[in-house]
Amino acid sequence: MHIHILGICGTFMGGLAVIARQMGYQVSGSDQNVYPPMSTQLEQQGIELMQGYNPENLDGNPDLVVIGNALSRGNPEVEAVLNQGLPYVSGPQWLAEHVLQNRWVLGVAGTHGKTTTTGMLSWILEYQGFKPGFLIGGIPLNFGISARLGESDFFVIEADEYDSAFFDKRSKFIHYRPRTAILNNLEFDHADIFPDLEAIKTQFHHLIRTIPGEGLIITPQQDNTIADVLNKGCWTPVQKTAVDSDALWRADLLNADGSQFSVLFENRPQGTVSWPLTGEHNVYNALSAIAAARHIGILPADAIAALKQFKNVKRRMEVIAEIDGMTLYDDFAHHPTAIKTTLDGLRKRVGQEKIIAVVEPRSNTMRMGIHTQSLAQSLTQADLALIYQPENLGWDLSLLRQYADNIEICTTLEAIIARLKSEKKAGVHALLMSNGGFGGIYQRLKNEL
Repeated sequence: MHIHILGICGTFMGGLAVIARQMGYQVSGSDQNVYPPMSTQLEQQGIELMQGYNPENLDGNPDLVVIGNALSRGNPEVEAVLNQGLPYVSGPQWLAEHVLQNRWVLGVAGTHGKTTTTGMLSWILEYQGFKPGFLIGGIPLNFGISARLGESDFFVIEADEYDSAFFDKRSKFIHYRPRTAILNNLEFDHADIFPDLEAIKTQFHHLIRTIPGEGLIITPQQDNTIADVLNKGCWTPVQKTAVDSDALWRADLLNADGSQFSVLFENRPQGTVSWPLTGEHNVYNALSAIAAARHIGILPADAIAALKQFKNVKRRMEVIAEIDGMTLYDDFAHHPTAIKTTLDGLRKRVGQEKIIAVVEPRSNTMRMGIHTQSLAQSLTQADLALIYQPENLGWDLSLLRQYADNIEICTTLEAIIARLKSEKKAGVHALLMSNGGFGGIYQRLKNEL
């Protein structure tokens, strides 16, 4: 069977392509944004990539076309699929029908931390010999691949609230029907498809309606927005997590930066996590992963042992270069809360050393200027914040200066590179934050510095 995937280099669709290939299908795909690490991963799996969306890409007579949610009517290849009467389906529906049926699904949902937590949980299961299937919106370094079919009844999935396809506007996670569900947090995001926070809360309530009564929901104790969702109706046991505060699952910080913490369940010590990750947000991610693993029978002490060897996901505070004492990091943070928590963790680790935040406002919500004030305020832990203003951005980034005095606006990548070169010295930490390719600045910076 030949499956052709439109939007194949997206993190979800790329993972789906890998799984389909592992199932023995012939897989091809097209995309207009082909760049590593996803393009490299797909090529290594023997998947044919086509640059751009053209009707000719369908000349191979695929048996089924899987259409990603980034595509819409008017796209030349989408129009060709419809005009030729080819069978088509959304990615989440294909996954649900061909992979998730009759498996114990562990889903990780929330505005932030989905990818990292899914990577943690997958690694815990792997460490304990479960050989799970997984689909992660990034490449966890413990596995070196973002998705696999697996060899057990367990499947761990990043449960995204974004819509499924132009013909199916339900959130992706509605298709997954998890038995174990982590709800990390909930804030307003995806302003291109959700008018307000209430619309997102409605989709999360729909997710809760699909979780079995014999399943489990894991969520932070202090998240009032998730509490509102649960109050709409919940038929599943809920376990709460907290850091330095009472809850069923509790972490007590032993280092302020989150690199070491003790884990307690029902006020009984379970062990201590010591790892290279930073930030309170990652402590919450770890607690949720430990709780989810316990739901399928993994002892907390064994989950803690696994997390001590967790290597995180590519582009999550990934050190990409250390040059003459200056450290460059690549991070996927693209929402003010994620930027704030990431910088907070780094600040607590490096103390008074200089931090430079370099931000590409690339997500749809960022490009619409929804988070102007909160974006500026999220950068307060940085000594200097360089914000990239491309020509096609829909708003003037100079508005950010109303709320913070550490911000500089750069209209070209060359200006960013020149500014970082002027700051090059030992003890400087430059954190590049984008959910895209950032114009290839990473390699250029390494070369220039």
